[in-house]
Amino acid sequence: MLRFLLKLFVFLLVIIAIAVLAIIFVPIKRSGPTSQLPENYRVAEGQGEYVARMADCAACHTAPNGAAYAGGREVASPFGTIYASNITPAQNGIAGWTLDDFRAALQDGVRPDGMLLYPAMPYENYRKLREEDIVALYDYFMHDVQPVDEAVKKTGLTFPFNQRWGIRLWNWFATSRQAGYEPRYNDTSLDRGAYLVESLAHCGACHTPRNLIFRQKGLDATSTDFLTGSTLNGWYAPDLRGENSAVATWGKEELRSYLTTGRNSQSAVIGPMRLVVGESLQYAKNEDMEAILAYLTHIAAKKPPVAAPNAAAPQKQQTQIPALAPTTALLSRATPTNMPLGARIYLDNCNACHMVDGKGAAGIFPALDGARLVTADDPSGLIEIILGGARMPSTEHRPADIAMPAFGWRLSDAEVAELVNFLRSSWGNTTASSVSAGAVAKIRANPLKD
Repeated sequence: MLRFLLKLFVFLLVIIAIAVLAIIFVPIKRSGPTSQLPENYRVAEGQGEYVARMADCAACHTAPNGAAYAGGREVASPFGTIYASNITPAQNGIAGWTLDDFRAALQDGVRPDGMLLYPAMPYENYRKLREEDIVALYDYFMHDVQPVDEAVKKTGLTFPFNQRWGIRLWNWFATSRQAGYEPRYNDTSLDRGAYLVESLAHCGACHTPRNLIFRQKGLDATSTDFLTGSTLNGWYAPDLRGENSAVATWGKEELRSYLTTGRNSQSAVIGPMRLVVGESLQYAKNEDMEAILAYLTHIAAKKPPVAAPNAAAPQKQQTQIPALAPTTALLSRATPTNMPLGARIYLDNCNACHMVDGKGAAGIFPALDGARLVTADDPSGLIEIILGGARMPSTEHRPADIAMPAFGWRLSDAEVAELVNFLRSSWGNTTASSVSAGAVAKIRANPLKD
């Protein structure tokens, strides 16, 4: 006990020492303009709204059923719930902010009163924003967004995460790079795609793994960790660069359809990605989507030719649904006595949409065979979808409002675990680990947030 108290005392001393050093030696940065715009520069009509959509501002700053940009949305983080701020031009929003104040919040994570923003605000990515886009955003939020004078619930993280002075040290690393985007490709489309992916759309905030201090391990394609997949608050954001990634294995039109409509013949968006498509990517101009696809394709690994299987290599046993030739057997829910429980649950609850072979229906019901959600290292997202259901975004080109019902009300924790394990070990899904009923119970008690 004495040793434990001594270690605790030393730990507290270190924390206090770091606090003092942070307050004394780490300044609060406020970046200036990254480029000089002409004195007669004017923001084109609709430019600010378009930039706000590409930056996906609404996904965080508009609460479910709330006024546009009035804040209040609960943003899950590893340290607790953060409430997104009101960014309308109202007293409880950003009324009175200057362009310099606005830029400092976007690129440095600093409010006009000196308060440091939590890095749930992706200023680590927004640091590359171009000056013309910052000016367009400022003009849009100050003049086109309806002011909503509603106070947002105050974020109250537990100690030590409620001590914002610690963010000074985090910012010292996160904002060490020069602000603004520097072109690095001899191709305007690739540079535009890189700017959109790396900064404005801040894809790396979810798709790039983080280190011990929760910084993104890479901010652009010069890092081998950039966009290689991560699990954030239980939702799996897949690898976008590996040889088995969707970018490397899907065709260009399949990828375009997924990003702009939320569905294709292979898959459908779920979790936070539903908001990304619904609030942002569906509005991308054709040339911008072309640039995004060009950049992602450029940095993705090229999939090598598939080698012939080695007959001598041992094959992992797969759990398959036994062939049920008579269709009436399925309709009458008749099942062989040797069929595993997971397979029976699948036939009773999932087969009508996702089919016996797990291939689903193109553009309507996503395939489960080979689905990255199904085989992810962290199965939390799959469990959440089974328990709570899911809904595809309604987009301009695919307005159909298609939803998967929740099954948590009719399946026990043990039954959900059996179903998940069946999905993760069937068809071509043979490498995922198993799930326990206890893991399901945790998700049921604390559902994942979009």
